[in-house]
Amino acid sequence: MSFTIEQASREGAKVVIGIAGTSGSGKTYSAILLGYGLANKKSSKIGLLDTENRRGRLYADILPNGEKFMIADFFPPFSPQRYVDAIHKFEEAGVSVLVIDSISHSWEGIGGCEEIATAGDPKVPRWNKAKLENRRMMNALLQSSMDIIVCVRAREKVKVEMVNGKTVFTPLGLHPISEKNLPYEFTASLMMHDQGRSQDVLKCPEAIRSIMGRGNDYLTINDGLALRQWIDGGKPVNREEEQARALLATAAESGL
Repeated sequence: MSFTIEQASREGAKVVIGIAGTSGSGKTYSAILLGYGLANKKSSKIGLLDTENRRGRLYADILPNGEKFMIADFFPPFSPQRYVDAIHKFEEAGVSVLVIDSISHSWEGIGGCEEIATAGDPKVPRWNKAKLENRRMMNALLQSSMDIIVCVRAREKVKVEMVNGKTVFTPLGLHPISEKNLPYEFTASLMMHDQGRSQDVLKCPEAIRSIMGRGNDYLTINDGLALRQWIDGGKPVNREEEQARALLATAAESGL
């Protein structure tokens, strides 16, 4: 495969933002408001892929002036490939900012990576196959022509060990329910707390730390607008060309 070496310039930029948290931590609400700003306050350009049994529709009235976003209900099986297919459908529908709520189902939901790994013999799980599926989904996220905001469920993780003949439980804090490296693949990743009032910053580039890395206060429409301005500060690109490039790259991942 040939490749070109050239002087770097900021162009064709887009973001994939990860928002993790427990139930009720403000993930969905924050993601939709952030997405609205990221879409330059054009509600018809926002899509919500709802894996949460239609709960995304509870947020149908949160945008200003009664504006409505696009939504698709996503039911089992939650295989990574079906997430890839859904991403393509939103691209084809003309959506420019996609909220996925949530991606955790692709890891431990019905038809997700854990089931893929143990589908043959649970005693000899095929994690290579499951992780390959997960990698293809991650590539689809990164190569998409859309800006994407990914909601990730989280739960408390506990280390269990024997110390002097006794079982000792050590709390390790909240961890995203996903492949362990997933939050660090994103442009920026946050762990939400207190219904969205505060966040632990898992990853955030210095260039957008004032937007995504404050660690306190809610994420707002204005934060989405600021993120949009930062992205658009680079060299203008042909959006149709970028979308075609992303679709071709994703198709190549599937062996086409």
